[in-house]
Amino acid sequence: MALAFDPSKFTVAKAKPLPVILLLDVSLSMSGGKIDSLNTAVAEMLASFQGSEGSETEIDVAVITFGGTVELAQPLASARTIQWTGLSTSGNTPMGTALRMAKAMIEDKAVVPSRAYRPTVVLVSDGQPTDDWQQPLDDFVSNGRSSKCDRMALAIGGDANAEVLEKFIAGTDYPLFFAKDAAGLQKYFQFVTMSVTVRTKSQDANVIPGTAAVGIEAPTIDSRVETPASTDDDQGYW
Repeated sequence: MALAFDPSKFTVAKAKPLPVILLLDVSLSMSGGKIDSLNTAVAEMLASFQGSEGSETEIDVAVITFGGTVELAQPLASARTIQWTGLSTSGNTPMGTALRMAKAMIEDKAVVPSRAYRPTVVLVSDGQPTDDWQQPLDDFVSNGRSSKCDRMALAIGGDANAEVLEKFIAGTDYPLFFAKDAAGLQKYFQFVTMSVTVRTKSQDANVIPGTAAVGIEAPTIDSRVETPASTDDDQGYW
């Protein structure tokens, strides 16, 4: 007896998502060249992700901003579907609330499913948190699914709170990265981009590549020095 034809048995395996969650400081201190450079760097990252997705891995990106208020500027979605319009600045630096939002997103299996690869979470700030950040940060790095994320952080300029950002990356193999100018910020996002891209091409995308495997060097906090007051002749400084 011939078997009945069942087209539902001929399905293509769905690509597994690799979430990338950006926590971006858009407080007023990020105005001018900083926010322009940040917008450019994120746009370049998304373009790179769109060209690196394979049949087995899909890079999903979410953007949470903190500046006066905390907003989900970009819900978690495939990089290839995102139309980046850029960010503007306002207000103070409620980093703690941004961390709570990011944790809630990661813990929700309807948003970040169990089949997803380990998320990469990127924290960028140029200042001091202005809300209660200690407990949200401790919860993020120590408890639940968020504690298993790949975490990176970038301090922008001399006023960034290195102590807070270093606590965010505690337990990872990453240094605290530092950007004093547009070139440094761009280099950092190139590092993040390549780190994620390397994972999509590895046999196990849950394995976090070492800095040597990434192949891009970005400035770290050890290079932070006081920069001279900017003038009209400065090249690359904010």
